[in-house]
Amino acid sequence: MARKNVLSNLMSPSAEKLTPVNPVPDEQRHHVTYKGIGALGAVTRSIDALAAKADAAKEIEAKLTAGEIVIELEPDEIEESFISDRLAHSDEQFQELVEAMRVRGQDSPILVRPHPAKSGVYQIAFGHRRARAARLLGRPVRAVVKALTDRDHVIAQGQENSARADLSFLERATFAGELETRGFDRETIMAALSADKTTVSKMLSVVNRIPKSVRSAIGPALSIGRDRWHELATRFDEPSNEDKAVEFLARERVKIRTPEDRFNLVSGHLSKKEAAGIAKPAPAEWSRKDGAVSASIKTNGRQYTIALKAAEAPAFGAYITQNLDRLYEAFRTENKQKSGD
Repeated sequence: MARKNVLSNLMSPSAEKLTPVNPVPDEQRHHVTYKGIGALGAVTRSIDALAAKADAAKEIEAKLTAGEIVIELEPDEIEESFISDRLAHSDEQFQELVEAMRVRGQDSPILVRPHPAKSGVYQIAFGHRRARAARLLGRPVRAVVKALTDRDHVIAQGQENSARADLSFLERATFAGELETRGFDRETIMAALSADKTTVSKMLSVVNRIPKSVRSAIGPALSIGRDRWHELATRFDEPSNEDKAVEFLARERVKIRTPEDRFNLVSGHLSKKEAAGIAKPAPAEWSRKDGAVSASIKTNGRQYTIALKAAEAPAFGAYITQNLDRLYEAFRTENKQKSGD
């Protein structure tokens, strides 16, 4: 579903509207791109990408609030969205926002809808941090009020947040999981996250396989991308790994680390557990019913050792050795027949 169509559905059809609130001229959205090479080129490209994301979020906000009347609401008249899109807030970034609003006020309005169940109360679609900052400063909140269905509400919330640079893959995946849990269809989830079907499927795979207790203990981990989260998710196909991960993440020396460090530490911890499980399996035993010969069998995933015990063990071992080519060919033939090749 294209973003343009989604946003047009959320905008009021009436042509008799006031001048758009804080319109963003096209010339202000233009960014010079740099094609430098090396470290300087990487930095300039990164800065350009961040600026583009910030402008994308502003553009979405401008479209959703264009032509609407901005009013002032008291903080106690506003509630957060019925669905969360962030795992944690950066205290440092929030304090920067508070200071900016203290100095120059609230630059752009937030988007709210009349609360579907409470009279005189409004529910935030986007602008949660601005509302929190205004509450902390003891100021009213500048807001645009729109009548939004639940579907339109989550699409507006998801698209505005997904356009920002400080939302991690896990937070976007968690938002997708919350939408699925609340019964929203895949088309709505794709529209809310501006993501294709494959990406949404991978997001849902991550949140459905990694227990919530583990995800919450790790945190947003901004620098950890989709593939690494998906790799960690495969660890939890083994049910016992949930308890192992929760116990490990609860250790004080792990809790004090950054979310990225916690991700790397728990991923390594579970990998070691798996490796240990493969390296030291219980030895297997085999023997003939008449007791003429027995064998002790050990494997560590790379080697397979058979130790024969019998008076004629040397002769039997030599026979196996001499027939290894024939035995291996028989093994290959049987495997191909089983796989249908």
